[in-house]
Amino acid sequence: MFSYLAMKKIRLIVIAATLMAVALSASAQTKIATVDVKKLFNSYYKTKQAQAVLDKDKADLTKELKDMADGLDKAKNDYKQLLDLANDQAISADEHAKRQQAAESKAKEINNSQAALQQFQRQAESKVSDDSQRMITNLYAEIQKYVAAKAKTDGYTLVVNSATAEVVVYSDPQVDITSAVIALENAGAPIDTALPPAPMVNISTNAP
Repeated sequence: MFSYLAMKKIRLIVIAATLMAVALSASAQTKIATVDVKKLFNSYYKTKQAQAVLDKDKADLTKELKDMADGLDKAKNDYKQLLDLANDQAISADEHAKRQQAAESKAKEINNSQAALQQFQRQAESKVSDDSQRMITNLYAEIQKYVAAKAKTDGYTLVVNSATAEVVVYSDPQVDITSAVIALENAGAPIDTALPPAPMVNISTNAP
């Protein structure tokens, strides 16, 4: 799932761009249209592809983490067995020392494995977050180009994001170009029935 910080970044960009457009158009004749950026993002075929890639990467990282955790559990069981062997009262002092040393070596191995697991988990979480933010930034840049292309074709001087309550108080459905932009952004979508549908991405537009 794309991160909340990335969603908030998009919201701020849209607000700033809208206010700038209003200021620049104040003294000129303005033809205004509205567009639902949230719907554009969720309807874009590349969003679904990006979500599928993120889901696969996350699944791969989760599997690797599980394998490391399973290995750590096995090492802990081995350590317990080594301790039981070292505490066997029937063995000689030399054999006891050997088994005790083996148990200590296994304990060090466990500590190293646990540290490696924690580090890998932190890196995996950071990677998923960074990839998510980078993808959403790139996708939004593409969507913005489609909006601009549609606006220029139809002669709109201002396009307002109707999904952002802080900017839009009211919008006439007749000037909404969301469906037209969705058709434009998906015009080059590959026909791939094998591609599993990705879950809809929830973009918060009203978060503080």
